[in-house]
Amino acid sequence: MHLWIAQLNPTVGSLKANAQAILTAVQKIRSQHPLDLLITSELVLCGYPPKDLLLNRYFVEATQAELHHLAAALPADVAVLVGTVLANPAAGVKGEKPLFNGAALLKGGQVQQVFAKQLLPTYDVFDECRYFAPGGTENLFTLTTASDQLKIGVTICEDLWNNEQFWGERHYQRNPVAELVAQGADLIVNLSASPYCVGKPKLRQALIEHTARQYGCPLIYANQVGGNDDLIFDGSSLAVNRQGQIVSQAKGFREDLLPVHWEKGDLKPTAIAPAASSEPEEIWQALVLGVRDYARKCGFQQVVIGLSGGIDSALVAAIATAALGNQQVLGVLMPSPYSSDHSITDAKDLAANLGIATQVLPIAPLMQTYSEVLASLFAGTPSGVAEENIQARIRGTLLMAIANKFGHLLISTGNKSELAVGYCTLYGDMSGGLAAIADVPKTRVYELCHWLNQQAAQGHPIPELAIAGSGVIPPHILTKAPSAELKPGQTDQDSLPPYDILDGILARMIDRHQSDHEIAAAGYDLDLVQRVRRMVQRAEFKRQQAAPGLKITDRAFGSGWRMPIAAQW
Repeated sequence: MHLWIAQLNPTVGSLKANAQAILTAVQKIRSQHPLDLLITSELVLCGYPPKDLLLNRYFVEATQAELHHLAAALPADVAVLVGTVLANPAAGVKGEKPLFNGAALLKGGQVQQVFAKQLLPTYDVFDECRYFAPGGTENLFTLTTASDQLKIGVTICEDLWNNEQFWGERHYQRNPVAELVAQGADLIVNLSASPYCVGKPKLRQALIEHTARQYGCPLIYANQVGGNDDLIFDGSSLAVNRQGQIVSQAKGFREDLLPVHWEKGDLKPTAIAPAASSEPEEIWQALVLGVRDYARKCGFQQVVIGLSGGIDSALVAAIATAALGNQQVLGVLMPSPYSSDHSITDAKDLAANLGIATQVLPIAPLMQTYSEVLASLFAGTPSGVAEENIQARIRGTLLMAIANKFGHLLISTGNKSELAVGYCTLYGDMSGGLAAIADVPKTRVYELCHWLNQQAAQGHPIPELAIAGSGVIPPHILTKAPSAELKPGQTDQDSLPPYDILDGILARMIDRHQSDHEIAAAGYDLDLVQRVRRMVQRAEFKRQQAAPGLKITDRAFGSGWRMPIAAQW
């Protein structure tokens, strides 16, 4: 049997375009290869995650209507398993949610069978119990061709993740995979929209391999690809045989059509795309995809970035250039009287390396005007943070003016370390429509920049950048002390511990939920740990007003971070 995975990049709410992408995939495959069953990803028809669009009954009705239109448009002899929203007809009787997160089997111009997701996650970015009821039906169907008959068990994303043997503990009462195997499934398929974070593709692969070996049942995993708001989906769809060996694997961070071949009771090898060779490469691909899709799906053609001559704005400019092309990126230099000469030259050197346009807007006259306007009110008080932040807010205002005037997307350049402790200015450098590296710690920013330069130096330049010469990031940006340059001689370490120490504390505090004493036991000064925790707590009001940030870690600020502002714990 000839099975295929359609690893597609849907746009949330773009029903007709998403349906057309499925139809186009079928037509493309059929023009060159045999096709018995096409498997798509979770909620591919409406795009994932649709969030509160699901509370709009007209949206749900339109999705269901589009499903039937797609069924009628597909070749009658091809079966297609489509991730979609399904109505729960017993909701009013049982007191359940009115919808299922489901899959529909389309063939012969009709919806032949439907399947509902059994396990609904509510952790991290997931909130599926807000919208869906858990399925309770038998998720099995039989695929019959002239040469074979195959009993296929259908699971949807989280249904695959309750493997007690793999995790060492049970997360839900039910195990849909075990149930389907017990019901005689020859093959398990999983329609997924599994968001990316560092190391997730390898973890997911290990789970799938273990599950296939444990149950002696081959498994096909179809994952969504692309960026939707703060979430990035890496794709990396794959198929494993009964022994848990990968026999087919799709590309990461790109759309792909992957053949999967069933013969003599098992899956046979077809095509295996190479995965990213390192974490920096994986993260780079994720961030480029996230910026590209956020701009494209929100209707932006060009972006504007404030170039300070520092490492954060350098990385963001490189990501934006790779995502959209150098003709679509504008870098704005806004020197103040406290800006060093090398900040201007470093920013210009970076822009020259990337081939992006720049504008220089000195802010000294605006600073003087603010000082004059506030002189009487501020009289008799020492100059301090309020005056420093005015500079950042002037820059934010100028960047937003450019974005408004020309319809550009302003990308803010703050990193996760700064956002965690509030070392950023609300309505200043936090201004923007997207925070590209808001989930990238400062130490990781340096790692990514060094990796970019190493790739170029080793003759492996990033294809999207096409950089001439030995590097992307000017060497002086990598070696100078980081500084906001809001007062003479300022460096970040005037206010913060060294970033390697700060990031170590934050990783334990935010990602691992460790107590102050647990962190101190790992070798960190207790007073410093407690100081950092106070900074993290005080900065919550800033984070809740920040631009959406692309998620690349398990514990990102954004939709998966739900902390109170007015709290004293």
